[in-house]
Amino acid sequence: MILTQIRKIIFDNFNNIDVRFNNDQILELLRKDQNFDQSITIDDLETQFKKIEADGLVRCIAQNFTTKWFKLYDSMKKFTCNSCNSDVFLGDDESRVCPNTECGATL
Repeated sequence: MILTQIRKIIFDNFNNIDVRFNNDQILELLRKDQNFDQSITIDDLETQFKKIEADGLVRCIAQNFTTKWFKLYDSMKKFTCNSCNSDVFLGDDESRVCPNTECGATL
Protein backbone atom coordinates (compact mmCIF):
# COMPACT_ATOMS: atom_id res chain seq x y z
CA MET A 1 0.00 0.00 0.00
CA ILE A 2 2.78 2.47 0.89
CA LEU A 3 4.58 1.65 -2.35
CA THR A 4 1.44 2.57 -4.31
CA GLN A 5 1.18 5.84 -2.36
CA ILE A 6 4.84 6.65 -3.09
CA ARG A 7 4.33 6.00 -6.80
CA LYS A 8 1.24 8.23 -6.86
CA ILE A 9 3.12 11.05 -5.09
CA ILE A 10 5.94 10.82 -7.63
CA PHE A 11 3.40 10.81 -10.48
CA ASP A 12 1.48 13.80 -9.09
CA ASN A 13 4.45 15.92 -8.00
CA PHE A 14 7.68 14.87 -9.72
CA ASN A 15 6.69 13.32 -13.08
CA ASN A 16 9.42 15.02 -15.07
CA ILE A 17 12.78 13.44 -15.93
CA ASP A 18 14.55 16.76 -15.30
CA VAL A 19 13.18 17.21 -11.76
CA ARG A 20 15.06 15.85 -8.78
CA PHE A 21 13.33 14.91 -5.55
CA ASN A 22 14.25 13.16 -2.34
CA ASN A 23 12.85 10.61 0.05
CA ASP A 24 12.28 13.26 2.73
CA GLN A 25 9.96 15.18 0.37
CA ILE A 26 8.02 11.98 -0.32
CA LEU A 27 7.64 11.26 3.41
CA GLU A 28 6.47 14.83 4.01
CA LEU A 29 3.76 14.41 1.36
CA LEU A 30 2.78 11.00 2.74
CA ARG A 31 2.28 12.53 6.18
CA LYS A 32 -0.30 14.95 4.79
CA ASP A 33 -2.64 11.97 4.44
CA GLN A 34 -4.63 11.62 7.67
CA ASN A 35 -4.75 7.82 7.22
CA PHE A 36 -0.95 7.52 6.98
CA ASP A 37 0.77 6.12 10.07
CA GLN A 38 2.53 9.22 11.41
CA SER A 39 5.02 7.13 13.38
CA ILE A 40 6.69 5.88 10.17
CA THR A 41 10.19 7.27 9.71
CA ILE A 42 12.38 7.67 6.65
CA ASP A 43 14.30 4.56 7.71
CA ASP A 44 11.04 2.55 7.64
CA LEU A 45 10.60 3.46 3.96
CA GLU A 46 14.06 2.38 2.84
CA THR A 47 12.87 -0.94 1.37
CA GLN A 48 10.18 0.82 -0.69
CA PHE A 49 12.72 3.22 -2.18
CA LYS A 50 15.07 0.32 -2.94
CA LYS A 51 12.16 -1.43 -4.68
CA ILE A 52 11.37 1.49 -6.98
CA GLU A 53 15.08 1.72 -7.80
CA ALA A 54 15.25 -2.01 -8.56
CA ASP A 55 12.09 -1.77 -10.68
CA GLY A 56 13.81 0.83 -12.86
CA LEU A 57 11.50 3.75 -12.03
CA VAL A 58 14.12 6.00 -10.40
CA ARG A 59 17.86 6.31 -10.07
CA CYS A 60 19.66 7.66 -7.04
CA ILE A 61 21.70 10.70 -8.00
CA ALA A 62 23.01 11.71 -4.55
CA GLN A 63 22.88 10.69 -0.94
CA ASN A 64 23.59 12.48 2.33
CA PHE A 65 23.13 10.28 5.41
CA THR A 66 19.46 9.18 5.19
CA THR A 67 18.45 11.66 2.48
CA LYS A 68 18.53 10.17 -1.03
CA TRP A 69 17.98 12.27 -4.13
CA PHE A 70 16.32 10.68 -7.14
CA LYS A 71 15.44 11.34 -10.77
CA LEU A 72 13.04 9.40 -12.95
CA TYR A 73 14.45 7.36 -15.82
CA ASP A 74 11.30 8.05 -17.85
CA SER A 75 8.05 9.87 -17.27
CA MET A 76 5.27 7.90 -15.60
CA LYS A 77 1.86 6.95 -16.91
CA LYS A 78 -1.33 6.09 -15.08
CA PHE A 79 -3.01 2.73 -15.76
CA THR A 80 -6.02 1.02 -14.23
CA CYS A 81 -5.60 -2.62 -13.32
CA ASN A 82 -8.53 -4.63 -14.67
CA SER A 83 -7.97 -7.31 -12.04
CA CYS A 84 -7.94 -5.29 -8.78
CA ASN A 85 -9.39 -2.05 -10.24
CA SER A 86 -6.54 0.01 -8.70
CA ASP A 87 -4.80 2.98 -10.24
CA VAL A 88 -1.25 1.99 -11.15
CA PHE A 89 1.59 4.42 -11.84
CA LEU A 90 4.48 3.06 -13.91
CA GLY A 91 7.49 4.40 -15.77
CA ASP A 92 7.73 3.86 -19.53
CA ASP A 93 10.33 1.10 -19.27
CA GLU A 94 8.84 -0.77 -16.30
CA SER A 95 7.12 -4.08 -16.90
CA ARG A 96 3.35 -3.80 -17.20
CA VAL A 97 2.55 -5.73 -14.04
CA CYS A 98 0.34 -4.42 -11.25
CA PRO A 99 2.65 -3.49 -8.33
CA ASN A 100 -0.17 -4.14 -5.86
CA THR A 101 1.23 -7.03 -3.78
CA GLU A 102 -2.17 -8.70 -3.52
CA CYS A 103 -2.66 -8.62 -7.31
CA GLY A 104 0.36 -8.83 -9.64
CA ALA A 105 -1.83 -9.04 -12.78
CA THR A 106 -0.50 -8.15 -16.21
CA LEU A 107 -1.71 -4.76 -17.39
